[in-house]
Amino acid sequence: MNQLAPKWEFVSDNVMGGVSSGCIADEIVGGCDATVLRGTVSLENNGGFIQMAFDLHQSGADVDASAWDGIEMDVYGDGGTYDVRLRTAQLTRPWQSFRADFVGEPHWQKVKIPFSSLVSHRVEAIFDPTCLRRIGILAIGRERDACVAVSNIGLYSAN
Repeated sequence: MNQLAPKWEFVSDNVMGGVSSGCIADEIVGGCDATVLRGTVSLENNGGFIQMAFDLHQSGADVDASAWDGIEMDVYGDGGTYDVRLRTAQLTRPWQSFRADFVGEPHWQKVKIPFSSLVSHRVEAIFDPTCLRRIGILAIGRERDACVAVSNIGLYSAN
């Protein structure tokens, strides 16, 4: 695995008028150092998400991930479903993404998201791993309290 060293940042639907709230924090979860996304997702004011995300390159430049087959991460959740969203140079609008979901089980688990499983959202493009820019993990789409921790994240190869 090609281990990534993310500088996670918190983003919520407040950027578009929503009222969801939350934060990220570095904590020890189940004996592991992790970054934790927690908060309350609200659908009021056309909102509905909280997110922790990072750019793969500090400058926002493209990263060629074509030698890899997908994203792998160690996750500890609350039993809820979360989204992984990838952004590439192909995307020009903030609502566009390539996405997959996973269940954040209430114990440490290894989650693999193959690039081949990504679904294009509000864009006609097919995911191009040669111009990867950003990775996000979201609680989205329904009202709830959310809590998910990530201890490791990287790129994996099936070989």
